[in-house]
Amino acid sequence: MKWIEICIMTTDEGAEAVYAMLDKSGISSVVIEQSRESIQAFLTETEKYWDYADPDEIAPCSGPCVKAYIADIPENAKLIDKVYEETAKLKNIELGFDVGSLEISARTVDDEDWSNNWKAYYKPIPIGNKLLVKPSWEEVQNPDGRTVISLDPGIVFGTGSHQTTRMCIKMLEQTVEKSDVVLDIGCGSGILMIAALLLGADKAVGADVDAAALHVVKDNAGLNGIDPKRFSVYIGDVLTDPSLKENLEAYRYDVIVSNITANVIIRLVPFAAQLIKPGGSFIVSGIIGERLDEVLTALNENGFKAADTEIMDDWVAVLSEKL
Repeated sequence: MKWIEICIMTTDEGAEAVYAMLDKSGISSVVIEQSRESIQAFLTETEKYWDYADPDEIAPCSGPCVKAYIADIPENAKLIDKVYEETAKLKNIELGFDVGSLEISARTVDDEDWSNNWKAYYKPIPIGNKLLVKPSWEEVQNPDGRTVISLDPGIVFGTGSHQTTRMCIKMLEQTVEKSDVVLDIGCGSGILMIAALLLGADKAVGADVDAAALHVVKDNAGLNGIDPKRFSVYIGDVLTDPSLKENLEAYRYDVIVSNITANVIIRLVPFAAQLIKPGGSFIVSGIIGERLDEVLTALNENGFKAADTEIMDDWVAVLSEKL
């Protein structure tokens, strides 16, 4: 099959806004490419964990861009037009940060060209003091003797490199103890569930609205030698699905983690308060700085006390304790 690749030039800060616009337009096949400068900095920071990587090959464009892939069929002509229209609207919205030029280019590509290209961007990532996340297809150097998480997220879920995921993993390092039961709401690839289990948790439960999470989490757990009896994954919307809520209520959790968005987190807090044990840890991320106060208020109103806050770029993670 042929695909139309639409490339939208932006900034590191603006990439999430462009992604959200494409997602709202009904496009799920999206790749975010960081700037060559950002990739070079990352490669320099982590070079002891891999043999060779060329930033010019990984990021052929000098600036950050978001690429959308739309099947090249007549029925999608209106969808392509919509991308141009919504991008033009985005230029006129005051978001509080620079979204860049939003210049658009388009070309036709083959199926294999884009469905595997994302793998070029995925390199081993040391996170916190104990863990090293690596692609399942790549050998890794591990001079520090870290616990290795082998991951194949596919094109649907993240790789663990995003700031919000890294902050969540660091907070899991601080909180997870042996025999803990951990819940991950919005589990995606299962990276946070797997991290918790490798850090000593007895069981991890995950929930996600995307049905792909079922097989992706199972496959990734298998890559890391995790017994299937130690984890469960449920599909549905925690906020609206009564049967899903009932399944999650089968446990009381020592740790709950949710790396989603501020809007969802604020609505999720009352339910998390029902599920978590007294003294349990609630880790939330995916929060932009300007929404932090709202999240803290929701936590406080539902019996949580903020114990730690971490900021990476414009993203915030909060570790709170249930009183």
